[in-house]
Amino acid sequence: MVDPDSERKFVTILRADVVQSTGLIAELEPEQAVSRLEPALVAMRAAVRQFGGIVSKELGDGLAAVFGAPIADDNHAPLACHAAIELVRRVESLGDPSLQVRVGLHSGLVVTYVVASEFSKVYEIGGAAQHLAARLESVAEAGQIYASEACQKLCEGHVRFEFLGTRDLRGFADPTPVYRVVGASDLSSWRVRKARSVSRFVGRLGETEQLRDFAEAARSNGRTVCLSGDPGIGKSRLVHELVQELEGEGWKIVEAECSPNLQSSPFAALKRLLLSVLGPAKGSYTHGSGGDLRSGLPAVMRTAIDAVLDLPIADAHWERLEPQLRGRAICDATCALIEKLAWQKPTVLLIEDVHWVDRASDAAMAALASLRVRNLLIIITSRTNGLPDWVDRGSAERVVLRPLEEGAGLAMLDAILGISATTLDLKSRIMRHTANVPLFIEEVCRGLKETEVLQGQWGALVLAQPINELGIPANIQGVIASRLDRLSREEHSLMQTAAALGPRSTLSTLRDAAELPDALLQSCLATLDGAELFVRAGDLSGESFEFRHDMVRQVTYDTMVQRTRERIHTRILSVLERDDSLREEPDKLCYHATRAKDWPKAFTYGRIIARKCVGRSAFADAATHFEIAMDALDRTPISHEREAEAVDLRIEARMAFMGSGRVSEWLDLGKEAERRSDSIGDIGRKVAAMTIRSAAQNFYGAAVDAVATGEQVVHLAEEWGNVGWLNLAEYGLGQAYHLCGRYREAEQSLGRACARLMGPEPSAPIGTTPKYLLLVCCMMKAIAHTALGEFDEAEAFQRRADEIADESGRPFDRVAAAYSGGSLILARQDPAAAAILLDDAFALAQEHGVRIFAPVIGSQRGMAYLEQDRVDDACAILSEARETAREVGYTSTVVRSSAFLAVALSRRGELADAQRMVRDARNIARQQGFRGLEAEALYYEAVIAPATSEDDRAPLVRTLQACIALATECEAHPLRAKAEALFDKMFASMRN
Repeated sequence: MVDPDSERKFVTILRADVVQSTGLIAELEPEQAVSRLEPALVAMRAAVRQFGGIVSKELGDGLAAVFGAPIADDNHAPLACHAAIELVRRVESLGDPSLQVRVGLHSGLVVTYVVASEFSKVYEIGGAAQHLAARLESVAEAGQIYASEACQKLCEGHVRFEFLGTRDLRGFADPTPVYRVVGASDLSSWRVRKARSVSRFVGRLGETEQLRDFAEAARSNGRTVCLSGDPGIGKSRLVHELVQELEGEGWKIVEAECSPNLQSSPFAALKRLLLSVLGPAKGSYTHGSGGDLRSGLPAVMRTAIDAVLDLPIADAHWERLEPQLRGRAICDATCALIEKLAWQKPTVLLIEDVHWVDRASDAAMAALASLRVRNLLIIITSRTNGLPDWVDRGSAERVVLRPLEEGAGLAMLDAILGISATTLDLKSRIMRHTANVPLFIEEVCRGLKETEVLQGQWGALVLAQPINELGIPANIQGVIASRLDRLSREEHSLMQTAAALGPRSTLSTLRDAAELPDALLQSCLATLDGAELFVRAGDLSGESFEFRHDMVRQVTYDTMVQRTRERIHTRILSVLERDDSLREEPDKLCYHATRAKDWPKAFTYGRIIARKCVGRSAFADAATHFEIAMDALDRTPISHEREAEAVDLRIEARMAFMGSGRVSEWLDLGKEAERRSDSIGDIGRKVAAMTIRSAAQNFYGAAVDAVATGEQVVHLAEEWGNVGWLNLAEYGLGQAYHLCGRYREAEQSLGRACARLMGPEPSAPIGTTPKYLLLVCCMMKAIAHTALGEFDEAEAFQRRADEIADESGRPFDRVAAAYSGGSLILARQDPAAAAILLDDAFALAQEHGVRIFAPVIGSQRGMAYLEQDRVDDACAILSEARETAREVGYTSTVVRSSAFLAVALSRRGELADAQRMVRDARNIARQQGFRGLEAEALYYEAVIAPATSEDDRAPLVRTLQACIALATECEAHPLRAKAEALFDKMFASMRN
């Protein structure tokens, strides 16, 4: 027998030991000590094995067992609870009061592996889950079973629990909820599922009509129908909807359910069937009474029924019968009872989940399935991969249940979630994720509601937060894993390769990556397609395969241990690198290189993708791949060359982080690059890093600090003689001067950069181009001249920015040029034209994730709308711009949008809020050193302030005087002119 591979599995762990065992054996010889505890250990082992568990370790006075491995079982938690109950019962039945046990149960993710020694092999489990089970066992009282919340949730309805509150367990930081197992539930699996169901019955019209036809045919000649399908497909729901209708039409219903918890209990399923026929009270009927269906049966048949029902037997003939003859008598008696019942009235015999039938009941169920009696409809349900042989041997009609059609799946989701617009996209994602398997749909929705991602009542839920992954509920994980574990080793290996490749794979890639002989590969694919796990895709080529639903792919991938994943991704990477057609798809190569932990290749491919994304202005994606590249590079051996590469990568990544609005991380890039440059003594790279830090400070830090750093960087760049970095340093310094209100110095610094970039040998540093750098320098120079009131000069540089943006066509370039263009048009008192340009730019920034420009353009848009008296629109735009600026960390734009919003609010009559907001804007500008913005805020403060009395005018005069003084200092001539005009208007009104 081949040892099972190491895998990650979701299982239930049972830990049990004898209470105070040390005291029992302390004075005994070793042989006596073993003998003293052995009866309890024998009882423990037997209980575990009875319910399908594996004893993974014996601990002298106890044991550790696992349920759901090495073959996964979706009922691992209930089986473990039943085993624990039986374990306690068996030890108590030993009649030794000093032998008492306690048990701990926990369900969780573990790693399973085989440990081989010189003399034995042990199936081990590793991970934190086993420690929680051990801690629960250690705090349990004698004769008690303590379970974790994870175990309790998986057993809900199947086992009865008592909540004991939370306990502090050694080694666990937070208090742990603890449940005591009280006993097994007497609810059938169907009743448990029905109690949990939150959906209405949808679809299945064809299958329902088919079963209806069989029911009609049964009236004349009897029918046996086998309804099969994968777990969660809705077999029980369908048959119970049908039998409820038939019962209303006068049919007698006889039900029997095969249970996974009772597979080792002889005649468990048959006993349920007989009790359904005869009544639940075992001794409530009398032999020969008119109401007793057994009357008229031969004595041996009546005794056979008593034997199954565990009733007292005093029949010498029965005692002498051979086991084989007793079995035949039990089958004959059961069939005779059902025939007699059908003669009295139309009867439905429903036998559910025959894949779990106990061995003793199996022969009787086979005999029943072969009956052909008028007015008898026999319905059998089974999972596809557990169908008993006798179903195929008999003449049963077969109905295979498939997932819901798309319309039915949507109707089910409408019933569960409601019709909120917030869940429209979510419904499509859930249908793709679950492939319209009803149970999977319900459990995914339940998980989202329990985690409050969906909020409200069933049938009226709204999406409260974004969803990255839908996840896989623990009970569904077990259902899928149990199917995977029944595959052959080659089929399972192929599934793992396919899961690593992604949702869909071509046959040629599978052939190369799976490393299977072609005939075996085709055989495996045919089996997986037939099992609807990995199916032929519906494309024209017929050469692609895909997972029936993504849950199967996720479970397959999640069960692989890390070294298995690395091995498969390494193999896939090698295959894909040989495919010339994938040279234009480095994202696939990067994905597999990262998961293969091939760090040099992950770095290379990550940087390639990041550069392509920057070229398309896809800055969020670019930042993500720069992070992958930086992380991969840092995992390679340290060297001078690596550190130099790490600095260059961070410098190059600045555009991605800046463009996507991740300002604080942009600043961190500069700091980290500067630190690493110092560590290798590279002055050139240090200048570059300081330039990045200085540029980020314009957005994130105080303006005065940004100017100081910028001047230092310009000086260092001049000494270094690197014109490209000098141009970028001058650009950053120009921005810093502008934020400080030093508009003349700003346009001069920017002018020097523009002159060099317009010269015969333009130069730009790594991560950008001379054309791009010229564009942003022209943009900022136009803005600086606009603030100075030099509109003709601003217009000249604006035309140059527009030309570059039109030539490149890059979204970022077009947005940048539109920002300065809109500002200039607005300053020239044409708000309608400015609004048109800024609206287009804002839409472009939103579409392409150019987040850094969204708030600054939003501020100018808001003012353009306000100057057209579209006050409500302006308030909405400016509120959004202010909030986005806060999220990005763009302090200067928070100030400007706040000042503009204050004016808009004042026009709406919200004067108190407006005054408070503009004062806050003025104070922040003063604290940050934004002199020009402080002057603007003072002006708007005067615009908003009421001046209805002489007392109001004195502070207003002081405000305007301060504004005029600051505007004069900054050479902000248009602002000074507006402030003086307002001042003159105020005094004119005072004279009147």
